[in-house]
Amino acid sequence: MRVVEPVALPLGRPREERADAARNRAHLIEVAREMVAELGADKVTMDGLAERAGLGKGTVFRRFRTRAGIFHALLDEEETRFQQQVMSGPPPLGPGAPAVERLVAFGRARLEFLVQHTVLARASLDPGQPIPSAASPSRFHVQVLLAEACPGAAASGTLALQLVAALEGPILLYLQAQDGDAPDPRTVVNDLITSWQVLVERVCG
Repeated sequence: MRVVEPVALPLGRPREERADAARNRAHLIEVAREMVAELGADKVTMDGLAERAGLGKGTVFRRFRTRAGIFHALLDEEETRFQQQVMSGPPPLGPGAPAVERLVAFGRARLEFLVQHTVLARASLDPGQPIPSAASPSRFHVQVLLAEACPGAAASGTLALQLVAALEGPILLYLQAQDGDAPDPRTVVNDLITSWQVLVERVCG
C-alpha cells in the first residue's frame, strides 16, 4: 500500500492576509527575532517591539495578543522550516528512506530542534495556559510512518500518540524547569536520542 506523505500546514497564521497585514507580520517577526538575539527574550516587550518596529501598539497587540504570542509566532516560523525539511528535505529525515530509519531520524532531529529553541519555547509558554500537548504535525507524521512500518500496531493511532508523548514530553518538562534545576541540554538530548532509537526499533521490530 502506498503511503501518502502529509502536507505541512502553516501554523498560527490565517489562510489569507491583506498585503499590508502580511507585510506588518513579516516586519514584526524579523524585528522580534533581532531583539531576541540582541537583548535576550526576557527583555522583549510588546511596547518595545512596537517602538522598534515603528508600528502602533494596537497593531502589535492585534497580531500577538500577549507577550507570549510574540515568541509563539517566532517558534511557528522555525516549526514551519522544520516541517519543510521533514516533508521535502533529504533522507532519512525527508522522503526516500525506509520508514523505521525515517522515524529514528525524525526523533533525533525533533529533539535537537526542541533543545535548540529552548529560549523561544520557554518564552512562548503562557503562565495562564496549560502546558501544550504533543504537536499535531509530529503526531501525524509519526502516524504515517508507523502505518508503513507496522500497520497492524499503528491502526488505532494510539501508538503514534504515545511515541510522540515519549519524544516531546520530557523536553517540555525540561523547558518548564528553572535554569538552576535543569540538566545540561546536550546530555538530555543525547540520552533521549539513544532511547528514542531503541524504542522505535523495538516497536517496529
